[in-house]
Amino acid sequence: MDLNLAGTSVVITGGASGIGLVTARTFAEEGAQPILWDQTSQVQQIAQQLSDETGQTVLGFQVDITDFSAVQETTQQTLDQVSRIDHLVHAAAIGSGKFGFPFTNLTPADWPRVFAVNMQGMVHVAHAVAPVMQEAKAGSITFISSIAGQIGSQTDPPYSASKAANINFAQCMAKDLAAQGIRVNSVCPGMVQTPLNQSVWQAWNDRQSKENQKSYEQWAGEKIKQLVPLQRWQTPEDIANMIVFLSSDRAAQVTGQTINVDGGFVMHW
Repeated sequence: MDLNLAGTSVVITGGASGIGLVTARTFAEEGAQPILWDQTSQVQQIAQQLSDETGQTVLGFQVDITDFSAVQETTQQTLDQVSRIDHLVHAAAIGSGKFGFPFTNLTPADWPRVFAVNMQGMVHVAHAVAPVMQEAKAGSITFISSIAGQIGSQTDPPYSASKAANINFAQCMAKDLAAQGIRVNSVCPGMVQTPLNQSVWQAWNDRQSKENQKSYEQWAGEKIKQLVPLQRWQTPEDIANMIVFLSSDRAAQVTGQTINVDGGFVMHW
């Protein structure tokens, strides 16, 4: 199936690692040009590695999405290089780093940084990039949220609440931008083996008595069996495939949707 993405440009926040990097690789394999935005100082090196790997030109810009002026500046730097932004994938996110069951294990001080990155960072990126797409009267935006944003996950309440906010704001954007031909959707990963997922296990494990502690593989394997009907991990490639499809002309009538790639973890009745 030709997704008609060849020659298009795609900004990917959090693009230097995890799902963001795999998504960038998948776009490149479709002939699109990925532009990686990430806070790591290694982003340009990672972009060059991806370019060597795929044969596509890949750009990398270091940016802190909690700084709106920096996001605006990076948007302009991107446009100076590629002249337009056809697609945006927002993958940058953090967790609190603490196990939140019950939520009183946390303190109010554990919340602001998560919201600064996961929610306000999304707002900054949206305010910087959406006007570019509005001027072009075309574009697609995909936000990586989480099933935690739909089910009120007790594991990390700040992360869960911020992802619910992501879903809601994406729907607001979808309604606002539809008249300019811009589509906005959310993709919600389920159980994916990423550093963020491992940090959830670590925060849980650190709170257990010696006899109740489990290896990451044991802990995660049990959760998969208990919670995921398909009984297997979702991979970064699974998530990337959905994102790339939603960005393509094949999904021209899909906007304002929250799509789970979770092995059946969340089923809405």
